[in-house]
Amino acid sequence: MRCEIIGVGTELLMGQTTNTNARDIACELSTLGIGVYYQTVVGDNEARLEEVFKQAFQRTDLVILTGGLGPTKDDLTRETVTRVLELPLEKNEAWERQLEDFFRKRQRSMSEINRRQAMVPRGAELLPNDRGTAPGIFLETKDRLVVLLPGPPRELLPMFQKQVMPRLREKLAGKGDLAVMESKILRVIGLGESALVSKINEILDRQSNPTIAPLAKGTEVHLRVTARAPSSREANALIQQAVDEITEALGDYIYGEDDVELEQAVSRKLINLQKTLALAESCSGGFLSHRLTNIPGSSTYFKAGLVTYSNEAKSGILGLDQGLIETHGAVSEEVAAAMAHQVRQICGTDLGLSITGIAGPGGGTPDKPVGLTYIALQTEGGSFCRRYEFWGSRLEIKERASQTALYLLWLYSLEKLKLQ
Repeated sequence: MRCEIIGVGTELLMGQTTNTNARDIACELSTLGIGVYYQTVVGDNEARLEEVFKQAFQRTDLVILTGGLGPTKDDLTRETVTRVLELPLEKNEAWERQLEDFFRKRQRSMSEINRRQAMVPRGAELLPNDRGTAPGIFLETKDRLVVLLPGPPRELLPMFQKQVMPRLREKLAGKGDLAVMESKILRVIGLGESALVSKINEILDRQSNPTIAPLAKGTEVHLRVTARAPSSREANALIQQAVDEITEALGDYIYGEDDVELEQAVSRKLINLQKTLALAESCSGGFLSHRLTNIPGSSTYFKAGLVTYSNEAKSGILGLDQGLIETHGAVSEEVAAAMAHQVRQICGTDLGLSITGIAGPGGGTPDKPVGLTYIALQTEGGSFCRRYEFWGSRLEIKERASQTALYLLWLYSLEKLKLQ
């Protein structure tokens, strides 16, 4: 079954309200194997809403509209849909009484315009709303399903889960089309999107079910593998076949699945290797230490994180030669290497890692631009230091520096980092 979700409301177009309804509905529908092919947002404009609904009704099996069911003149959804479908509106007297009772309990008089909310297209089911005055509508017409839901999420989601989902499940079961959709995310580091695609191009070319979609996510690429099947077990079996094939092609470029972050994967590796770590951070300001200490059990390997931000701290706390800093500058390969060496010696750890750079927005020069960063790793078996030029805002540069440092630790844990 193909679905389109239409969010109605000018506030959505203006960015004043985030359209969380479409996200929540799509997540629910996936459990029935219903694919959301389109998501559309349209303002409170009758002509444009009519155009959007006509298009959705022609190209999908299920159209879900959210919002525009209130009592005021700019609430146009109910009237527009019924006009397009050439269905008369009929009063649902039971809901009208419910509305009267709703206002009576609150010691308020009901305005005549609220009676609009008791009007329902002929042949449709009214979906009671126990959290507001706008009922939902469930309509089957011309081999299509049309669902109208109130806009407020606190009203919409319970109505959708308790009233719409069971009806959809029954319709699908009756057609023998009841299914589920399951997904798994593979997290890839060290490959850009184009390089990744080239490695699994053959797999992508013959995909059908499951489908495989690459998505660039900052310094990572995520692969979403989605399968549709009669049961979760069968869907997950299809996914696992694809995951095994992708893993064979990408190997250790895949560091984790689903919600596993790079710092979690690195932590597991260092714990398994029984290696201890100390950090000396400058431009990242403790960002890497923060990420690592967010992981439960990190005290097993993470011994110290020193934020030696100033030159005085680099010499006074880490013991760097002031002449080294004056000769090469705080942002240099020589200083980064010395920081990693010193923090390892001071803390007595297996690994010492340092980050020094220019996070911006000021402080850059033609020779040392904003974003210039050196990251060094000192180990019992040798050392590594590399120059990077990151881009973005101050926070983005700090994030990219910490992510790159984690990637170096990941490579080290795989014995794939070339040490000097």
